[in-house]
Amino acid sequence: MMNETKIREYMEGENLDAFFIAKRVNIRFASGWTGDDSYILLTKNQQFFLTDPRYIEQAEIELPDYEIINWRLPDKTVGDSIAELTDKYKIKTIAFEDDYLTYDMYADFNKKVKATLFQAGQIIDAMRVVKSPEEIAYLRISCEIACRAFNRIVKDIRVGVTEKELAAKLSLYMVEEGADTQPYGNILISGKTTSLLHGIPSSKAVEYGDFVLMDYGCQYHGYMSDMTRTVVVGKPTAKQKEVYEYAKRSLEASEAVIKAGISTKIVYPASLEPLKGTEYTKLTYDKIGHSIGLFVHEYPYLAETFDDIIETGTVLTVEPGIYIPNWGGVRIEDQILVTDDGYENMISVPHDLIEL
Repeated sequence: MMNETKIREYMEGENLDAFFIAKRVNIRFASGWTGDDSYILLTKNQQFFLTDPRYIEQAEIELPDYEIINWRLPDKTVGDSIAELTDKYKIKTIAFEDDYLTYDMYADFNKKVKATLFQAGQIIDAMRVVKSPEEIAYLRISCEIACRAFNRIVKDIRVGVTEKELAAKLSLYMVEEGADTQPYGNILISGKTTSLLHGIPSSKAVEYGDFVLMDYGCQYHGYMSDMTRTVVVGKPTAKQKEVYEYAKRSLEASEAVIKAGISTKIVYPASLEPLKGTEYTKLTYDKIGHSIGLFVHEYPYLAETFDDIIETGTVLTVEPGIYIPNWGGVRIEDQILVTDDGYENMISVPHDLIEL
């Protein structure tokens, strides 16, 4: 695969003999593997896939170019298998994801593997930032699925229906529209709890006058969508209209500054411009977006504490909001593809407040 080539180019540049990959999304990025409980060891000329008997047959189908190794044998560990490969192929240096490997596994490697371990955390994550045309196509389809599900779920939102019921239907609609069936933690909350940035759907029933906030997405070929829309059940109050309008302006001001070559740190200040002189400037959250791909919260983040240059081909979420404790909140989130001179919005649902 092309992504294995990228990793090997990194290994060559750092004069490394091998790269041990444990992070699930990086394993998928490198190999295309769709299952679980697995590890990869890439060398300059070979590739080994370590898994257990539950996944052997699947691995043989999905990864015909890999040597499949069953590491789960009595009294054996992954470290034992890596030690055997290290000895057999005279591997002297191994890169590993130090931001992910558990202490137990690292200690086991140190004890058994006769090779120098090289810290390479987030190196592969960085390779995932700029998306290939195939990845962009998958992300676009994932967003289209989420938008079609939105157009279905708004027909179900009414007084008396619980958040849990609506959240379950939303997940079902995405699968019916073509999403992968792997679970994804969707947020669907109502009323005063909409001020909670990551509230959990409960048995609370939707009431007349509630904001209903839906922050959700799905996967398509493993690639994720992430969108948020806030709707109101019944006629909004003057306060609700005002808060929603400011949240909408904040989103659009954020997106207006995004293009290739800018720093991630300028987006949040841009989101505050429409709020100047209002009480809402202090009712925001300073991390208002992130990259997205095989994982929902990827680097770079849109926040003043991150100073990364945004590149063409990066896919970002943009999600400023206004959160008023014990009253409620509004968040509107798009997923965009960064271009040389701006962006393409992958979310087709408009920003206007929908009254149900």
